[in-house]
Amino acid sequence: MANYSKVSVTSDERTELHDKLALTGAEISVNTLPAGAGVPFVHSHKNNEEIYAVLSGKGKAVIDGETVELSAGDWVRVAPAAKRQFFASEDSAIKYVCIQVKENSLEGYTQDDATVY
Repeated sequence: MANYSKVSVTSDERTELHDKLALTGAEISVNTLPAGAGVPFVHSHKNNEEIYAVLSGKGKAVIDGETVELSAGDWVRVAPAAKRQFFASEDSAIKYVCIQVKENSLEGYTQDDATVY
């Protein structure tokens, strides 16, 4: 078996990559909200922080009651306990990646963890 996994992400509303890539240390999803739509629930986590990367469009996140405007190129890290909900703007869809990892689990950065051949 190869030491890598590859998958193509189509324009589905939500694609979870955990099973598709056999991830063992992170949960990653690619999400699209149409103009005027929002995630239908507020949520938080017990252990996992989330990192959001806005790929296209614009919208907002409401995090612990604070509105954070979002547009393509923005990155947002949200602590586990924070209550969050995401929305597309009324006139634009938003496409974003959500990376979920256990808070404080990073033991080394790329340069510390890499082996150069």
